[in-house]
Amino acid sequence: MLGIADYGAFCAAILLFLALPGPGTFALLTSTAKGGFRAGAAATAGVIAGDQVLLWLAVAGVATLLAANPMLFKLVQYAGAAYLAWIGLKLIFAKPGSASPIRIEPRDYGRQAFLITLLNPKAIVFYMAFFPLFIDPAQHRGALTFAAMALTIAVITAVYCLLLCAFANAVSAKVKAHRRLAGALEKLAGVFLIAFGIRLSNQ
Repeated sequence: MLGIADYGAFCAAILLFLALPGPGTFALLTSTAKGGFRAGAAATAGVIAGDQVLLWLAVAGVATLLAANPMLFKLVQYAGAAYLAWIGLKLIFAKPGSASPIRIEPRDYGRQAFLITLLNPKAIVFYMAFFPLFIDPAQHRGALTFAAMALTIAVITAVYCLLLCAFANAVSAKVKAHRRLAGALEKLAGVFLIAFGIRLSNQ
């Protein structure tokens, strides 16, 4: 689809990454807890805006690499698969009970979420590793392929984050009441990430 290899797996991977706790997730939950659904929606817009800036910066690097050296691009695909597996291993062996460093003041929720997302340097590295895994060099359509990927990420992020904001109180209560379950789900996500890395490296 528009030069995207395995579009279904691409969407599934986005959902999986959204489900992993990170700066954006904590920003959404904190904003919703302090300002209700409207604050969470504003934070969602900020997260999406920050994500789009980072992913297009990554696109510039990936597009240059794809055009300049197809063989090196293939090596980057393998490196990206290994990176996903490494993140998965970190989740599996992570110690429970890590505190969130995210602080949200009760004002300008969208701007704060945007800055929290934008100032996460790991995101650019992630997108640089993530995009090559789902690009079909034989059917790649340049900017159109990347635009389709960016739009897909924005739509899935919006739907997921708004649903998360709507049920933030219930989610928070369940996580506090079932810490072992939360830890088990995080480790399960790690297993899926490793599986994604193995599958995508064999394309």
